[in-house]
Amino acid sequence: MVDNRRKPGLGYPGLEQMGEFIRAQRKLMELSQRELAKLTNLSDPYVSQLERGLHEPSIRVLRALAQALNVRAEVLLNYAGLLESEDEATSAIEAILADPHLTESQKQSLVAVYRSFRDSTPAGAEADDE
Repeated sequence: MVDNRRKPGLGYPGLEQMGEFIRAQRKLMELSQRELAKLTNLSDPYVSQLERGLHEPSIRVLRALAQALNVRAEVLLNYAGLLESEDEATSAIEAILADPHLTESQKQSLVAVYRSFRDSTPAGAEADDE
């Protein structure tokens, strides 16, 4: 007999990627899963399951995670399939995280550098080519 019930991670390809992104951001911020759980009012096991792509979080949970991880909520909403976005920053970060030639450490470093550059340049301003 075929089991047609929804299995964790199946049918939601972005959940695993979102979990990897959450884990990478948490590590960049030097937070333990327990610390992230406290910041977001979630349980430790639930944060672990989110990082492994086993649960589809609510919008409330995604917003709490985004705030705790200092990322735009739209990034996590996009991973969860709740927002269609052509945002260049999201695309660049997704490309970095998806690159099989980079180690996790390299990915985290590149994302941090990219974000620092984005944060230091006002929207609509031309970047200097110095």
